[in-house]
Amino acid sequence: MTSIDMTLGMPPWDGDVAKARRLQTELAAQVRLQDDYPPLRRVAGVDVGFEDGGAVTRAAAVLLDAQTREPVAEVVARQPTRMPYIPGLLSFRELPAVLQALAELPEAPDLVFVDGHGIAHPRRLGIAAHLGVVTGLPTIGVAKSILVGVHGEVGPHRGDRQPLKYKGEVIGCVLRSKDRIRPLIVSPGHRVSMATAPELVLAFGTKYRLPEPTRLADRLASRRDSLRR
Repeated sequence: MTSIDMTLGMPPWDGDVAKARRLQTELAAQVRLQDDYPPLRRVAGVDVGFEDGGAVTRAAAVLLDAQTREPVAEVVARQPTRMPYIPGLLSFRELPAVLQALAELPEAPDLVFVDGHGIAHPRRLGIAAHLGVVTGLPTIGVAKSILVGVHGEVGPHRGDRQPLKYKGEVIGCVLRSKDRIRPLIVSPGHRVSMATAPELVLAFGTKYRLPEPTRLADRLASRRDSLRR
């Protein structure tokens, strides 16, 4: 079990949207966008879903060997959903279960790939950035669609990319992870630079659109039958 604090930066939900947004701004100021991760020995992927009509939040975490890309552990955590869906505040809804799943892994990862956004968020605190700040872990957001921002046309080949810009600021990139397949939205979360984030996504890619850590987490989160254990 890892020593992850499951309360820091996650106050009980009291319905105060303005207060949550202020906290996002405070936490976003703590995000570091410089490469500050150790040699990669273990990496994790996390993904979140909901059950029972949204009443239960389900988080899947997969720990991989960074050299072989093979999974070494997996965890599914369930919690009662703490708040309704509110645009821009998704991390407050999903992170409690993610923190539990990561805490139940046998080792702390050196880097976490998150199915969601890093700083590509209106207040620069998507779930990957929020997770990074509250745990101190290096994180990268790998999303399937844009939350905010605009970009130029992305070339057709693996590795082609365009900067994602919002209000004149680069907040990530739109990255083609596989030839002629719909690109991913990649943004650093914490302790990873803007330039390095897409390179790590490509480095942990295989023949699929998603990098292996989030692909495996997504697959685990989708296996409803095995998740009942």
